Amino acid sequence: MNIYITKGTCSRQILFEVTPDGILKNVKFINGCSGNLQAISKLTEGKHIDYIISTLKGIKCRGNTSCADQLATALLEYKNKHNI
Repeated sequence: MNIYITKGTCSRQILFEVTPDGILKNVKFINGCSGNLQAISKLTEGKHIDYIISTLKGIKCRGNTSCADQLATALLEYKNKHNI
């Protein structure tokens, strides 16, 4: 399980797994707007991380970021770290 500490959002952490072929699994946000974050988790589950990054990166809420943007940032960091 990967843990990403969010910056500038109500959620504090994002927990997630990525399969060897780049598919997102088991996404869970800690804190934040429960309904919206459950929706983001369900909509991104089973999708390739490249698709999620390109779809969610740059979505703004407060503080020049959003929980969706933070998920994209977490996945981009994961991708770069694991050379996917």
